[in-house]
Amino acid sequence: MGDAGTERSGLGRRAVRIGSVTLRHTASALGGAVFRRGRGGSVSARLAKRAPAMLTELGPFYVKVGQLLSTRRDLLPERWCDELGRLTDTVPPPSREQLEAVLAEEFGPAADRPFAEFDWEPVGSGSIATVHRAVLTDGRVVAVKIRRPGIVPLMSSDFRLAGALARATGRLPGLRRLPAEEMLGQIGTAVLAQADLAAERDALTQLRANLAAVKGVRLPEPVEGFGGDQVLVMEFLDDLREFRPEPYRPEERRDAMRRVLRAVYQMLFLDGLVHCDLHPGNLRLDAAGEVVLLDAGFVVRLPDQVRRHFGEFFLRMALGEGRRCADIVIESAARVPADCDLEAFRTEVEQLVGDASAVVAAEFNLAAFAPRLFKLQRRFGIFAAAEFAFPLLSLLVLEGMIHSFDPGVDFQGEAVPVLMQALSGG
Repeated sequence: MGDAGTERSGLGRRAVRIGSVTLRHTASALGGAVFRRGRGGSVSARLAKRAPAMLTELGPFYVKVGQLLSTRRDLLPERWCDELGRLTDTVPPPSREQLEAVLAEEFGPAADRPFAEFDWEPVGSGSIATVHRAVLTDGRVVAVKIRRPGIVPLMSSDFRLAGALARATGRLPGLRRLPAEEMLGQIGTAVLAQADLAAERDALTQLRANLAAVKGVRLPEPVEGFGGDQVLVMEFLDDLREFRPEPYRPEERRDAMRRVLRAVYQMLFLDGLVHCDLHPGNLRLDAAGEVVLLDAGFVVRLPDQVRRHFGEFFLRMALGEGRRCADIVIESAARVPADCDLEAFRTEVEQLVGDASAVVAAEFNLAAFAPRLFKLQRRFGIFAAAEFAFPLLSLLVLEGMIHSFDPGVDFQGEAVPVLMQALSGG
């Protein structure tokens, strides 16, 4: 059997495995819905509840896709987004033998490797890579991120199979308006990019340069000359604390949140290179109270037009100019149905922005605003381009932390100076 035949055979086996897992979880959900009818056990609710377990069993590609889909409230019902938001990718690490094999590919035999010490027990273990503490032969303490062996072919196969499913889904009645194939293409590409550790090294370097002027914000520095697309070597940042309010004083919390917001707004509105995965696990505080951003695997480059559209939307929302907000959503959309009532959409967005503008700045709630906007988009069939949706939804991840740190923070007001600089061409 040739290479093409072997590949088809492998895809076939993987398709059977995916079908088997999917059918088992679906049957369990449907059976539960039958027995719980009339007691909150609807089919949709049961399927949504089973989704995290099913995607976890299917593997890292599906876990990552589920995590990203959980942010797409413009596309999926809130129940599904809530359930998918429970997905985690903390999984057991590979064996030492498997890790040894990756290091041998990157650095050669043990005697030629640049490590005087290497801790095989990882300090972090995700679905795509593990992170280990090590000491270089020159004495520098480093963090070594190692991609799981065999993960790229598996994820690539799953991407191809999911693409075929998305194309089939797009032909079903009632789902033809949903941009399933485009959505999977954007999300799947972002997921596969997280396995490229050479790209992450470049992203870290660029983010460090872009954010150098933001005081009190740090990112680990990649170590030049080591690693490739399977291994990333960077400085080991010690004495890091979880990103939580205790034990900091109110003024320290406010300073920390302002630094986070300044960094995020710099990325979103000025640089266009955006860290889209700033959940609590990827944020830390060091002993001096400085903010540390970790794991630059999910970094998106915004096209200039998208960056300006996003910045203007945020500014117009802060100023209460709902009609212009609606036009920006339309102009930046991935798809607008030919029969869409655009005037009705503008009217409803104007009302939504007007309602948000009626509250005082400290009480503005993006987590309440965004789902209402997404519901409108879903009803009118105006689906956001991923390049536009991801930055907005990265702010949603931050908002809960922001208000827990400093309930009085002016989420929009902190953005205005950066927005004015961005929109003036600065």
